[in-house]
Amino acid sequence: MEYTSSVKDGALNSNTNSSSSVSFGIALAASSSFFIGASFIIKKKGLKRAGSKAGQLRAGSGGYSYLREPLWWIGLLCMVLGEAANFAAYAFAPAIIVTPLGALSILVSAVLAHVLLKEKLNMFGVLGCILCVSGTLGVVLHAPEEHALGSVVEIWNQALQPQFIIYACIAMASVYHLIWKIPLEIQTSNVLVYVAICSIIGSLSVVSCKALGMALKMTFLNNSNQLAYPQTYVFLMIVIAAVVTQMNYLNKALDLFNTAIVTPMYYVMFTTLTIIASTIMYPEKQTVSDMVTEVAGFVTIVCGTVLLHVTKDMDAGVLHSSVWNAIRGGKDTSTGRYTSGSAPNDIEMRAYR
Repeated sequence: MEYTSSVKDGALNSNTNSSSSVSFGIALAASSSFFIGASFIIKKKGLKRAGSKAGQLRAGSGGYSYLREPLWWIGLLCMVLGEAANFAAYAFAPAIIVTPLGALSILVSAVLAHVLLKEKLNMFGVLGCILCVSGTLGVVLHAPEEHALGSVVEIWNQALQPQFIIYACIAMASVYHLIWKIPLEIQTSNVLVYVAICSIIGSLSVVSCKALGMALKMTFLNNSNQLAYPQTYVFLMIVIAAVVTQMNYLNKALDLFNTAIVTPMYYVMFTTLTIIASTIMYPEKQTVSDMVTEVAGFVTIVCGTVLLHVTKDMDAGVLHSSVWNAIRGGKDTSTGRYTSGSAPNDIEMRAYR
């Protein structure tokens, strides 16, 4: 009886520790989203200020004048703090929880862009932010429990699975094609190119960050030294190379394109590829119900980011008119007048507002 009781107590303590560990990871991921979301806007202001100076080559054209701009360095510091918190979060919580929480950075950057950069955030942008947060909650509340790995060698063996090697090869081939085979004029006119490079490299950096974070956690918190294994340093080199590459192409994307375009598109592509890479490298058992809920949550996030993107430049009056046209029948294209019964009256417009 005493033995059974001790086993139950041990299991309860283990579950409690696991729950508190995941909660701590979620808190780290949320703070990371705030710092990263703010960094987008601060760095954008720094890039704009550096590019406005006479005789300075913009980052989008290959220049590095922003390195002499203090505001850009403040943004970089915010990003470093955010990435550090994000890195730590992967050591305490599953990637399928941590990565979707990046949706909060979209909300932060959208609000700050509206306040500091005067980039419009209309009512549909607000709705998009709400959808992002709602979808994130759905993913977090139904995420699987993470399978514990005993050493960095086990993590390395996970990375050597044929399915993950195939993914990594496809990812690197795609990045090579985007950087070296796509003409420069297309790279600088199509936001998808730079965002895709950042997202693909980012998916590989996340699985490496998680491996490195777990190794450090086992070394300093579990008294199991993982620094003696060469695999730890391989993961470290991958993380450094990936972060430098992401930073370079993200700067180019932010300099050439609207923040309201870059941030949502980067989030959707990065999160999708990261979930795929994490699922391949760190497979977890889940119920069908949880999987369906997670997919629905992620689709909700995608809808929110797309809504932010599609309506970012639309004037409030145009949005009002478009909604009423759809509801009430629209205008006659030949006369430009509302069709019978389609024009909203004053009472309806006040109710709508």
